[in-house]
Amino acid sequence: MAERDIYRAPGELAGIRTMALGVGAVATLVWAVGLYLNPEQGLRSWLLAFMFWGGIGFGAIGLLILQYLTGGAWGVVIRRTLEAASRTLPLIAIFFLPLAIGITRLYEWTHLPANDHVIAHRGWYMTASGWIIRSVIYFALFGVMAYLLNKWSANQDESKDHEAAAGWLGKATAFSGPTMVFFALTVTFAVVDWVMTLEPHWFSTIFGLLYVIGWALTCLCFVVITLTFLHDKVPMNKVLGRRHFHDLGKLMLAMVMVWAYFNFSQYLIIYSGNIPEETVWFIKRSTGAWGWMAWALILFHFAVPFLILLQQDLKRKPRKLAAVAIFILFMRLVDIFFYIGPSPRIDAHGMAPEAFIISWMDIVAPIGMGGFWVAYFINQLTKRPLVPVMDPFLEKAIEHGHGH
Repeated sequence: MAERDIYRAPGELAGIRTMALGVGAVATLVWAVGLYLNPEQGLRSWLLAFMFWGGIGFGAIGLLILQYLTGGAWGVVIRRTLEAASRTLPLIAIFFLPLAIGITRLYEWTHLPANDHVIAHRGWYMTASGWIIRSVIYFALFGVMAYLLNKWSANQDESKDHEAAAGWLGKATAFSGPTMVFFALTVTFAVVDWVMTLEPHWFSTIFGLLYVIGWALTCLCFVVITLTFLHDKVPMNKVLGRRHFHDLGKLMLAMVMVWAYFNFSQYLIIYSGNIPEETVWFIKRSTGAWGWMAWALILFHFAVPFLILLQQDLKRKPRKLAAVAIFILFMRLVDIFFYIGPSPRIDAHGMAPEAFIISWMDIVAPIGMGGFWVAYFINQLTKRPLVPVMDPFLEKAIEHGHGH
């Protein structure tokens, strides 16, 4: 028990939690006023915030599964941070309620006539009730994954010896193999419903993978920022080393490359097919201000982070790596906006379909939701030791981080 107490979160987190709650409450109140004045824009902005902050929680589940499957020191030292992020799922479900309640104010397909070929072909699947029921199923599946992985990790902490602890580790590892497949499928179905149906006549076969890697990258960047804050404070100053951050930096680099690869693959497939129903999505996003945003994503979401993260020395310096992570997080938000912003509106207020619109609610909604999410995350992080104290590989993981 004494060893577990040694690895408790530092008291400085309490101040950040209080500040986050205050910022979240004020920003959410401002967003609520905007929602009352313009329900559709308010919900679109809330969807943007949900796909970003919810993505950290969902991505944490995927990274938890990944670290159990691959092993390695990087997974041991970030496991508890990932678990805390995955336990924000109940709050993420609450964040989802405005979208479910306001579905007819947000999605154009809820107003399409019954004889529209998309509505006629998909039938009950393309109805508000079907959409809500499926969303409940997605949250249930994510919840089961997060619950079991957190439960077995807590059981490992309570183990009397490393042999018993290894049993819980093996159970989580065996569970993670097939679960990775179900996780990717659940993410695919979820983002198709929540984002892709904003443009009901468009479809992409690789859309789900864009969010599998996008959410994983978002979560990893958030983890790097969290560990950077903790790395020079007791107890993590004795746990985290330069090689841990080097490993996380390499993983960030890999995910940036995979994100670019999936996006290019989607573009190449649709460009080669040259089907009007598919190409219209890219045509809209390659003209005017949206076109400039597309180039900005290529440059600042891929090229710049790619070149920076190639530097070995930078990846070994926590604060510099955290700065890169903050930059990538901002570009992740821009990327999500790039998918949501140009989609058709139910009431365009006389504006052209391809009009470039950024609302002030697109700023306050992510701030408001983020304040509450960060406060809840810190609350979860402080409930357990910051490292899996009974993990059989903990000592080797710590030793690895302080090597040359």
